[in-house]
Amino acid sequence: MQIHDVTPHGTKHANRKRVGRGVGSGMGKTATRGHKGQRSRSGDNPRIGFEGGQMPLFRRIPKRGFTNPFKQEFTLLNVGSLDVFEPGTTVELELVLEQGLTRKTGKLFKVLGTGEVTRKLTVRAHKFSAAAKTKIEAAGGTAEIIA
Repeated sequence: MQIHDVTPHGTKHANRKRVGRGVGSGMGKTATRGHKGQRSRSGDNPRIGFEGGQMPLFRRIPKRGFTNPFKQEFTLLNVGSLDVFEPGTTVELELVLEQGLTRKTGKLFKVLGTGEVTRKLTVRAHKFSAAAKTKIEAAGGTAEIIA
């Protein structure tokens, strides 16, 4: 230990390793890269997933199914949740999200039939289940389909 190594409160971090600065640096000659081989050379970066010639994992595992590019994502809501609105209200996706009754998962809005609705509401959605439509209309409301 030398006088310049002493710090008043000790060091929190080790000094940064400075490679490629000559033999006297303690990391000299090969600059911690070892001798020969791919990782000793500049420009060493095999593609992501490369396993040295072994069959890569993403090619070893079986492939199943497919992703439908035309899948429609719906924001779902049950009719039982509609009783929080005042009678005569026009219920749309924006109003439902504003009330915090559901989280938006898709651009389209679908009403499902679980629960009971007792208030006369106009519900505007892209789709209704058959049970939801009958329950809304039984309560005196209307179920309007948005095109």
